[in-house]
Amino acid sequence: MEPSRDAILRALEGVIDPELRRPVTELDMVRDVRVEGARVAVTIALTVAGCPLRASFDEQVQRLVGAVPGVESVELAFDVMTPEERTALSARLRGGIRERSSGISLDASTRVLAVASGKGGVGKSSLTANLAVALAQLGESVGVLDADIYGHSIPHLLGTRQRPVLVDKMIVPPVAHGLHLMSIGFFQDDNAPLMWRGPMLHRALEQFLSDVHWPKLDTLVVDMPPGTGDVSISLAQLLPRAEVLVVTTPQPLAREVASRAATMARKTSMRLLGVIENMAGDVFGSGGGEQLAQDLGVPLLGSVPLDARLRDAGDRGEPLVLGDPGSDAARAITAIAEGVAAVPREQGVGILKPLPLVS
Repeated sequence: MEPSRDAILRALEGVIDPELRRPVTELDMVRDVRVEGARVAVTIALTVAGCPLRASFDEQVQRLVGAVPGVESVELAFDVMTPEERTALSARLRGGIRERSSGISLDASTRVLAVASGKGGVGKSSLTANLAVALAQLGESVGVLDADIYGHSIPHLLGTRQRPVLVDKMIVPPVAHGLHLMSIGFFQDDNAPLMWRGPMLHRALEQFLSDVHWPKLDTLVVDMPPGTGDVSISLAQLLPRAEVLVVTTPQPLAREVASRAATMARKTSMRLLGVIENMAGDVFGSGGGEQLAQDLGVPLLGSVPLDARLRDAGDRGEPLVLGDPGSDAARAITAIAEGVAAVPREQGVGILKPLPLVS
């Protein structure tokens, strides 16, 4: 018996665009369906030619359409959307977002966690990547914004060099380990240095929050640059309801410098959520995170032991919480994610406002 066309279309409702995370039927990407006896031919219109994720479409169509009663073979072909179709798609995607402030495309319900440190070398980016994955494992929809413009490392830590896709004038972020990612590293050739002044840094961050199509996320985790410079000030202005996690290593000097990042967060009206102590153990000692938390009057969210496996996993581009979830460091990061998720979120929509003078 010839398979039902309606049944094939219902099966295609389960085919999800790996970047936009929406069914291809909902995105009007199904260009044609032909049924010839037990053979089915499907044509999908991609947003751009040479889409690097064609294999995902092929696997899904073969599996879902191939399971329809009466189907013996499935042929998948690709076409490319016209400029008019891309414009319509862009409008459809933006239509589901409630802007949190003027020009910012991030949904008003999305929690923003800024992972900050006073100095570099404390493992902030590794914690950001693993914390984001741990939150996703708790069932949250998570994005990661690499705001460390000069020292971007999120693409490497999460094992992807896939470039974002441009749909009309909207940037679609790549997806890795279930996370929606954006980093200036996706636009750089190899390891080329970035030599920008302050206004360009602000504009880049603003574009990442306005021109990028962030889906409706539960949480956006932001990897902040170390210190209290331009990007930190810009984020406070663009996302005044961001919540800050301060990362420090145990020794007194690192604790002293980290306290400056915490003070800046408070002066720019961001909520200080707590302290994370990283690299605890014999080399750097322990207890510094607890002392910093007491000084700031916030909780110590967790202490992550110094573990070479965390560094090895980052070098491989595989988060430790996925590759070795039973390790002490991975368990500590997962516990931190659970603690953060349990803290009530800031309520209300952020309003773009001038920053107080920071002296």
